[in-house]
Amino acid sequence: MKSILFIARRYYFSGKNLLLINVISALSILVVAAVTMVLVIGMSVFNGMENLIRSLYNSFDPEIKITPREGKTFEMTDSLLRVMQGTDGVFIITQVIEDNAVLSYKNETDVIKIKGVSENFASQHRMDSFIVDGSVNMFRHGKNMALIGRGVQYKLSVPVNNQFSPVQIYYPDKDKIKKITSIDAFRISSIHVGGVFAIEKQYDDNYVFVPLDFARELMNYENERTSLEIKIAEGADIDDVQDRLKQKLGSSFLILNSDEQHKGLLKAILVEKLVVNVMLSFILAISSVGIFFCLTMLTLNKRKDIAVLKAMGATKSFVRNLFLSEGLLIAFSGAAIGLVFGVGICYLQQHYGFVSIGTETSIIKEYPVELRWSDLIWISCTVVCISFLAAIRPSIIASKLDLKKHL
Repeated sequence: MKSILFIARRYYFSGKNLLLINVISALSILVVAAVTMVLVIGMSVFNGMENLIRSLYNSFDPEIKITPREGKTFEMTDSLLRVMQGTDGVFIITQVIEDNAVLSYKNETDVIKIKGVSENFASQHRMDSFIVDGSVNMFRHGKNMALIGRGVQYKLSVPVNNQFSPVQIYYPDKDKIKKITSIDAFRISSIHVGGVFAIEKQYDDNYVFVPLDFARELMNYENERTSLEIKIAEGADIDDVQDRLKQKLGSSFLILNSDEQHKGLLKAILVEKLVVNVMLSFILAISSVGIFFCLTMLTLNKRKDIAVLKAMGATKSFVRNLFLSEGLLIAFSGAAIGLVFGVGICYLQQHYGFVSIGTETSIIKEYPVELRWSDLIWISCTVVCISFLAAIRPSIIASKLDLKKHL
């Protein structure tokens, strides 16, 4: 094996008289390096976007969400609450009533999603870092306060903590639903705005949080709830808690963890990541033709050397492994250069953010990236495997050449 590597290194650059082979070899290394670098950067950007989406949605959505499998609501009973409170790993259970409504302030109106939450919602601390004005606390001095998205605030020009100008929320009265065109068909309640949050446009433009009792009275609910949001205890495993809840609650409820609540979006990101990787791998496969031609020309040029090696007792497998090693040296060189540049660029982006998204309204200023060892290993294996396949045919040709006339 040492002799094979020694000769392969000597053939790595084949001398000044073989300028064309050297040029093809150098170009092959550069192409492999460029594709490897793009693969590293591309996968890191997709990883960063995936983590960004998770962090944004996990700030708004709970660690575990329980909804009825059929229908919009379910009855919240004391026995159901005790079952969940007795489940290992369950720390906070927030009761939720959520539905569409109309928000009105002065002469402006907007269709919003009203989300009534129980008092322990603030204890989950999911939205603390996204409050841009006011407070997340919706119970102050015996008064109900609303927490609205920044987009809703902009559209209606709603002030915060203005005790003289509450907003009105209109909700269809299910007992008078046939008269929906009349104002009498709506239940109307007023509430002051006590805080504004800014997470992501989908939420900022649509959601208004209110106390659970306020939503229950507005919607004329009694013990009905639309969902339950659970925060697990510190150190507990979310999958284990989810499994325990499924066993206790049975098939009447959907019990979803944070990823399952946005399964479609995360799956779309993974599919995009896969498509990009396949396309770049296909480009790498095409570029590996350079390795094929480089080894083929080297085989023809080194016929005398091969004849001497065979005369000295070299077997066909020795010659074949020699040229396979030459192809792998080219692939490893390109992969190593590409990995160094790719990792270096991602490192600089992570720490200095020199590539910005370029829009003032974006959630973050710089493109998010995250390096994962599993991706680097997968990229390296892909590059080496494709280059190895490109080197097989020239290596077989070299091992089968009848070179007695060159002795």
